[in-house]
Amino acid sequence: MDFPDFFDRVPAITLREPLTAFFGASAGGTITYRYADAVKLAGHSCPTVAGAYLMIRKGLARLYGDDMPERGNIEVHMRDARDDGTTGVVATIATLLTGAAPETGFGGIGMNRRFARRDLLRFDAPIRGLMALRRRDTGSGVVLDLDTAPVPPATGIRALFPKVAAGTADVDEEAMFAALWQERVARMLLEHADDPELVHVRPWEFAG
Repeated sequence: MDFPDFFDRVPAITLREPLTAFFGASAGGTITYRYADAVKLAGHSCPTVAGAYLMIRKGLARLYGDDMPERGNIEVHMRDARDDGTTGVVATIATLLTGAAPETGFGGIGMNRRFARRDLLRFDAPIRGLMALRRRDTGSGVVLDLDTAPVPPATGIRALFPKVAAGTADVDEEAMFAALWQERVARMLLEHADDPELVHVRPWEFAG
């Protein structure tokens, strides 16, 4: 696909996925996700999609250390309601990368619901951050928050956005807007991927 070149330079996320091994989709039982996969799912590339990708990447790194994260073994708790602002977008990326799903998710196999993903994604959580991740095996968790202020938009985008949003921009203005928009996303994903001021991570004691 004709994605910006910087997509290929964004760090990938590799997880162990027992379900894919069970059904023979991957002999090694692993899946690697890239930023382009998140863009394909969301249908666009923006600071919210990039921020969700980075939050989950950093949260998994904190929870698993040098071990490979296990997809389907992670609960995702969203602070806000599912229809509030960009919560649904962030939650969709979380489902892609962790396997955690709401009530519509995979119900599992057999009487013990092996590999179940249903109800691992929850909304209206009492947390002080946009999202929390919790390992189901150890119970350890992290709260994640995003502050895009360290990566401000280009100055020119403020004047272009109203025209592009209203459909009154010309072709050159639309192209300039798109370039400036993705330039900010690129800075987030490449220059600030590990910036503690962009993605905040702290331990979470799960209250049940």
